[in-house]
Amino acid sequence: MDKYVLGVDFGTDSVRSVLVNAADGKTVASEVFAYPRWKEGRYCNPGKNQFRQHPLDHLEGLEHTIRAIMGNSGVPKTAVKGICVDTTGSSPLPVDEQGKALALSQKFKENPNAQMVLWKDHTAVAEADEINELARSWGGEDFTKYEGGIYSSEWFWAKILHIIREDREVAEAAHSWMEHCDYLTYELIGGQHLPGFKRSRCAAGHKALWHESWGGLPDSQFLEQLDPRLAALKNNLYKDTYTSDTIAGYLSESWADRLGLEPGTTVAVGTFDAHAGAVGGEVAEGTLVKVMGTSTCDIMVTSPASLENKTVKGICGQVDGSVIPGKIGLEAGQSGFGDVLAWFVQLIQKPVLATLSESGLDEATYTEISRTLETNLIQTLSNQAALLSPDTSQVMALDWINGRRTPDANQNLKGALSELDMGTHAGSIFLALVESICFGSKRIIERFREEGVPIQQVIGLGGVAKKSTLVMQTMADVLDMPIKVAKSEQAPALGAAIYAATAAGLYDTVTDAVSKMGNGFDKVYQPRAEYRDVYQKKYHRYLELGNYIENGQKQ
Repeated sequence: MDKYVLGVDFGTDSVRSVLVNAADGKTVASEVFAYPRWKEGRYCNPGKNQFRQHPLDHLEGLEHTIRAIMGNSGVPKTAVKGICVDTTGSSPLPVDEQGKALALSQKFKENPNAQMVLWKDHTAVAEADEINELARSWGGEDFTKYEGGIYSSEWFWAKILHIIREDREVAEAAHSWMEHCDYLTYELIGGQHLPGFKRSRCAAGHKALWHESWGGLPDSQFLEQLDPRLAALKNNLYKDTYTSDTIAGYLSESWADRLGLEPGTTVAVGTFDAHAGAVGGEVAEGTLVKVMGTSTCDIMVTSPASLENKTVKGICGQVDGSVIPGKIGLEAGQSGFGDVLAWFVQLIQKPVLATLSESGLDEATYTEISRTLETNLIQTLSNQAALLSPDTSQVMALDWINGRRTPDANQNLKGALSELDMGTHAGSIFLALVESICFGSKRIIERFREEGVPIQQVIGLGGVAKKSTLVMQTMADVLDMPIKVAKSEQAPALGAAIYAATAAGLYDTVTDAVSKMGNGFDKVYQPRAEYRDVYQKKYHRYLELGNYIENGQKQ
């Protein structure tokens, strides 16, 4: 009998589950579930950069996708040997003493501060600044040094500090906090003993300042200076962490019944979507894997010896075992990528729909127009932009609409447009935005190289990599490097399945599993030599614009 594993990928807007044959990595069934409460915009306030998600969106999505897969695939449940969950991050959630989400209680079910604080929530900018200032001045260990030297408002401690200061009731009710990937894994195994639960090395190392050299989480005296409640919280968190080739536990009878699986199925330690995506994209030393969606995560691995105890400045962490056990995982990324383009599409679309809504159109016609715009407008803009030659389009854009993650995190920064004139049209602005996200990617690669981390090849995966020829060709031109696109439609879910196969004992190592289960690549974008000089000059202008916006001066 063939053996199968499940990879469950919780993204920003939806969850995607895949059932994979562990022998060859082929996906035999998949299912997607869009979060209903998130789609309605509940618990969010974009004007305040507040983005929260209700855990019921995730629990309902988990049940729907796996039950649908098991019902449609024809694979017997006894053939499914493992499951692994990957999620966005840092996306922490307050829980009670039993590890149950506060948002599932009657008291907190509609309280945004009791929901999961999504990765893109930037309400904790001030708290991140406090953490950075204290890390440099308190006289002890700089706990940010393995996080690139700058702690972000997108991460664990900053978000918790913001919530407990803003909401006393949540602060008092929260016994502990769990990253999204840990919470769902804990749920799957029945969640009986929170203190003994195996937390994710990936989440802890990249977002919660965990490192073996100082014995785990930051010193209590450091946390106490930020807020005594953080020092108390540390006692209800964890000391040890685990890589995702490790068994977190076994599927509970309750969840087995809900999912249509066998009780006792192996559940691997959870991880983040980008790190699972890098595994699904066959990451190796010297390879940068770009997971391109609403934002990007840029993932690399290297041997501990190659870094020689050096810390890479301005990235999102370097953690032993966070991607491939036995190697150092390096993470960078952009706070806005597909989101930057979606922002512009909505900028055009919303007033048009509002105008039509007020025009007296019948509901059926309005719905059809709305659906057409939703489906086709971004492709229309892409087509218009593709007709423009990079050497004739002078509009410049800065991709910091959602702040800057890497290099040198600064969520206070804003996006910008320059050199508009009366001939500027929507297509030229769209092209400038596409170029800006590619220039942001180039700056990340430059930082790695400046810090002595070689990059020989780039692999793209995720929705943007699969769908946008314009973005991918522009990226190859700007980087002046070929870009391979991973064949898998769901690389993070495949990566999670690879972790599940290893945890279940079907392979000895993650590397062995990748060699058998990797799906390969289906396209390579080659840089166009005729645009090399054009994009070098444009990139310099991008840097000048960024320096002006950030520092108020030209280079």
